[in-house]
Amino acid sequence: MTTELWYLLLSAILTGLLWIPVVIGYVTSRGFLTPADYKIAPTSPLPDWVNRAYRAHMNAVENFATFAAVVVIAKLVGVSTHLTELCSAVFFYSRLAHAIIQLSGFSVFMARTVVFTISWAAFMVFAFELLRHTV
Repeated sequence: MTTELWYLLLSAILTGLLWIPVVIGYVTSRGFLTPADYKIAPTSPLPDWVNRAYRAHMNAVENFATFAAVVVIAKLVGVSTHLTELCSAVFFYSRLAHAIIQLSGFSVFMARTVVFTISWAAFMVFAFELLRHTV
């Protein structure tokens, strides 16, 4: 397995695990769903940490798709460089930091925005490296 695929796998696992705090928060706040809840979703307020967990999960889902696409395309066309390996690691670790910061509510130094930007930059550098080797 290439380094890029390894970090893609870790990113998939992270994204797949981030829904768990959301479900725990929904159940502890609103209880288990009833048959009526399937017709009209509950709208009672949720604690702030549950809303943050939901946003962390959704942000991970949104960013995983583009990262996965460039990693898979790179694998298919045979592009793997030191830079794509580094970008894959940076993407994963910054996404992990983003999730931790989002869930904790830590808001000093715009930390969540900074690590999001780092992950986005890693994706963009990877994508441009892929383009550079295929065009």
